[in-house]
Amino acid sequence: MSTTEVTWWGHSTVWLADSGARLLTDPVLTGRLAHLRRMAGPSPRLPGSPDAILLSHLHADHFHVPSLRAVPGEPVLVMPRGAAAFAARAMPEAAGRCVELGPGDETEIKGVRVRAVPARHDGGRGPWSRDRAAAIGFVIEGTARTWYAGDTGLFDGMHDLGPLDLALIPVGGWGPTLGAHGHLDARAGAEALRRVKAAWAVPVHYGTLWPIGMGRVRRHMFDEPGARFAEFAAEAAPDSRVRVLAHGETLGVHR
Repeated sequence: MSTTEVTWWGHSTVWLADSGARLLTDPVLTGRLAHLRRMAGPSPRLPGSPDAILLSHLHADHFHVPSLRAVPGEPVLVMPRGAAAFAARAMPEAAGRCVELGPGDETEIKGVRVRAVPARHDGGRGPWSRDRAAAIGFVIEGTARTWYAGDTGLFDGMHDLGPLDLALIPVGGWGPTLGAHGHLDARAGAEALRRVKAAWAVPVHYGTLWPIGMGRVRRHMFDEPGARFAEFAAEAAPDSRVRVLAHGETLGVHR
């Protein structure tokens, strides 16, 4: 029996170990990011240097330059097509390690196939920047077939991603209006799970980063999405098993 292990370190930062390959998604390793503060869980403690970092889009809470510089070793940086120019300016030392993928493109990391898939989400760095690259998700195929959605709203092509062994699905965020801007909430995340037909699902992108000054108000907006996703998924995708991980907790998916 083979095992794929996934450790959630908060927000969209996931350590995925499959078939000898070690992958890290959208790392945020610091306690502060602009107006956001880490309000739940310990700071990530990576077990070593990943073989590759999967970067879903240019938003600073996913493509966080200080965190990328803090990752040990010299991992390959897999990113959306068009993002390497920004990466080269922000991190000249990493320019030779950038691999750009568009939806349908793929690369291989230590024998594990990493394929870019669509995402419905704004791909720009932000309103203050001209840097743009279409947001993507990833399907990782090793022992297991794993979908890391990045940031996305629902889209018709989700049906084509499954069946999957594991889905890492964003279900919240750091503000009350994110659902209107290409994000999934707990209910829409359950619908995404129904579409992709994953045996296991782990909710991500919630409960970690809160706007400064909101630590004592609207806690439900940050604390609840993971458990609510599990409730909605039990109705929308009863054949899937949901594991709501604590920060730093690991799930092993067996095949």
